[in-house]
Amino acid sequence: MASSGQREAVFPTRMTLGTTKTRLKGAQNGHSLLKRKADAISKRFRMITGKIQDAKKQMGTVLQHAAFSMVEVGYSTGDIGYAVRENVKRATFKVRSRQENISGVMLPSFAVQSSDGSVSSDHSKASGGKESSGPSEFSLTGLSRGGLQVHKARDTYAKALRVLVDLASLQTAFVILDEVIRLTNRRVNAIEHVIIPRLENTIAYIVSELDEMDREEFFRLKKVQGKKKRVAEEAAAKAAAEKVSITTTEATDSDHKDMLNADKDTDVIF
Repeated sequence: MASSGQREAVFPTRMTLGTTKTRLKGAQNGHSLLKRKADAISKRFRMITGKIQDAKKQMGTVLQHAAFSMVEVGYSTGDIGYAVRENVKRATFKVRSRQENISGVMLPSFAVQSSDGSVSSDHSKASGGKESSGPSEFSLTGLSRGGLQVHKARDTYAKALRVLVDLASLQTAFVILDEVIRLTNRRVNAIEHVIIPRLENTIAYIVSELDEMDREEFFRLKKVQGKKKRVAEEAAAKAAAEKVSITTTEATDSDHKDMLNADKDTDVIF
C-alpha cells in the first residue's frame, strides 16, 4: 500500500488542478457513502449475531425434545420407519427462498411454507404455540398411546426444522455480511488513508507549481517591461542626438555657404 506522502505524476496546469479537485470531491463523497454503508451493515451484522446465539440455544432445546420424543415412539410402537416411507405421498414441509436488500447487499432468506401456502420465517413461532402439521398420515399408527407419541414426535421435529431453517438463513446472512464488511472496510481505509491524501498532495503540488509559474511570469513581464523601457529611452536619446546633430550640420552648412557667396563679398579697391 502506498504511503500518504506520495502524489500522482501530473503536469501542473489549471485544468489538471480542476480535474484533481473534482476527483477529490468524488473520493470524499464515496468515502462518506461507504462509511454509512459499513455502519448500516455492521448494525445488521450485530443484530444477526444476537439472533444466531438465541437460535442456537433454542435449537439445542428443540433437538433435545425431538430426540426424547423419538425414543418414546420407539418404546411405544417399535420401528416405524417402514410405515413412514409407505404412507408419505408428498412433502408436507417446504422451504421458500427469497432475497433481502440491505444497503445494496442481497442477502438470501429462507422461509417455511405451510400446507396452506402461507410463508413463515419468524423463528420465534417455532418455540411456542401449536404446530400446524396438516393432514396426518399416521392416524392409525401404533396401539394404545403409540399414535399419540408419533404425532408428538412429528410436531416436535417440525418445530426443529423451522428453527433449523431460520438458523440456516441467519448463518448464511452472517457469512455474507462478514465478507462484505471486511471488503467495505478495506475500501474505506484505502480511500481515507491512500487516495484522499494522495489527491491532496497532488493538489498542493499543482498549486505550488502554479504559484511558482505565476511568480516566474511576473518576473519575466517586469524584465520585458524594463527592457522595453530601456530600449525606448535609448531610442529617444538616439533620436534626440540625431536631431541635435542634424541641427548642427545645418548651421555649419549655412555658414560655409555665406563665406563662399560672391554676392555678399565687399568690393576691394586697390
